[in-house]
Amino acid sequence: MDQSRVLLWVKAEPFIVGALQVPPPSKLSLHYLRKISTYVQIRATEGAYPRLYWSTWRHIACGKLQLAKDLAWLYFEIFDSLSMKTPEERLEWSEVLSNCMSEEEVEKQRNQLSVDTLQFLLFLYIQQLNKVSLRTSLIGEEWPSPRNRSQSPDLTEKSNCHNKNWNDYSHQAFVYDHLSDLLELLLDPKQLTASFHSTHSSLVSREAVVALSFLVEGTISRARKIYPLHELALWQPLHADSGFSKISKTFSFYKLETWLRSCLTGNPFGTSACLKSGKKLAWAHQVEGTTKRAKIACNTHVAPRMHRLVVMSQVYKQTLAKSSDTLVGAHVKIHRCNESFIYLLSPLRSVTIEKCRNSIFVLGPVGTTLHLHGCDNVKVIAVCHRLSISSTTGCIFHILTPTRPLILSGNQTVTFAPFHTHYPMLEDHMARTGLATVPNYWDNPMVVCRENSNTRVFQLLPPCEFYVFIIPFEMEGDTTEIPGGLPSVYQKALGQREQKIQIWQKTVKEAHLTKDQRKQFQVLVENKFYEWLINTGHRQQLDSLVPPAAGSKQAAG
Repeated sequence: MDQSRVLLWVKAEPFIVGALQVPPPSKLSLHYLRKISTYVQIRATEGAYPRLYWSTWRHIACGKLQLAKDLAWLYFEIFDSLSMKTPEERLEWSEVLSNCMSEEEVEKQRNQLSVDTLQFLLFLYIQQLNKVSLRTSLIGEEWPSPRNRSQSPDLTEKSNCHNKNWNDYSHQAFVYDHLSDLLELLLDPKQLTASFHSTHSSLVSREAVVALSFLVEGTISRARKIYPLHELALWQPLHADSGFSKISKTFSFYKLETWLRSCLTGNPFGTSACLKSGKKLAWAHQVEGTTKRAKIACNTHVAPRMHRLVVMSQVYKQTLAKSSDTLVGAHVKIHRCNESFIYLLSPLRSVTIEKCRNSIFVLGPVGTTLHLHGCDNVKVIAVCHRLSISSTTGCIFHILTPTRPLILSGNQTVTFAPFHTHYPMLEDHMARTGLATVPNYWDNPMVVCRENSNTRVFQLLPPCEFYVFIIPFEMEGDTTEIPGGLPSVYQKALGQREQKIQIWQKTVKEAHLTKDQRKQFQVLVENKFYEWLINTGHRQQLDSLVPPAAGSKQAAG
């Protein structure tokens, strides 16, 4: 079978979930990563290679690169969250952490964690995806290139890091343009020159090609099966093309690089393919009097489990509620939605909410990252492995999360609050994504980009403003209360409000009103309540819950 029948592409998940949406520290540049690569590979017996232990990475990051310990842990933990762990393993780790009584005990447990060294180096390198380029910031676009001429309609906006994470053209261009650097990072130090470069005779180990499978996969002759890169590179009919030698059990650097470049193509499960030829979903109806039409597309009918995408855009002035197999384990992007109420009540892989305004999002458990960018006056209610936010204004986050929320650049008036709702399948969905109720760091965010240390960009919701949120749909399931309960100060505020209601009811009862007075009084109360509904915007929320057709249960779709 000739090599032209081999198709390779760059995987989306490492970029969607793994590339932190902030310019990387200068100490994670290629120059330093090359030094780290040599350092770890010659210290194989010291917890550095082939598995890199947290204690060794902490020593490198904090001792040699002068990174803050929190930032060193952040990169280590994000990469670890990408690894293929079972939900049971994730729950077990949460239990271990929740039993720690001090920072020292937490550190002791972290010291037992290790990651694949070579894949971690690649992970650190792809953080350069969001490096601020002076040229790009001046002219707004990359130089013209055949690879990014045919941009998808949803992704043609000015190039910046916040659409690069979802733009498969950017992923492909990044790997293609930096392929030599990526391969050199993985080389045995003995295969490099004094200036850390390869030579024409450099050899690449099998382990290095296995590591590159973190970013690249492919297929043969458009077969339905997807293979990791190393399985294709090691397949006997391809040895002559991939440069593998059975004698030395290594690849020729030059041949391998040439073969990779010749086979790299667009990701058939990427965002652009999903928008171009994905299944269009009629989850949202068009609202009268608007020209904007909601666009919802998915690739779940053709994509394998780890490649599922759902993209929704321009949902306007409506309620959209789904608990569906289409959503299970999917990467979800919600884009330019306005004045809407969106409920996605299924276990999700990741969620990106971008350029949305005046809306409420209620999400099922998010197994990796929930990221918001460029949103105004949005409320998000979710259990998620990690929350990160950038360029948001006046947003409220009711979250339950085992990691510290990340405040990236450009945020104003951020409010964090405890997770305050439930739906019947919630605990079942949490178990399926490996998310527990403890530890919960909703109130301990990490400011990653401190633009002005004098201003406090976030606050915790005052208890007097706290109300529980009721999800108004019927579903099967066993969850009947908020998982993990509420922090005592918020529970107390609810109790005090309940007490006021009881006092009010007692006062009305003791007033001994006549039948006519009671009727008159009821009309007054209802009028005041109606005024309040309109003034707070809750009227639209209630009206939008009335289904267009009979029946209150949501279609599964």
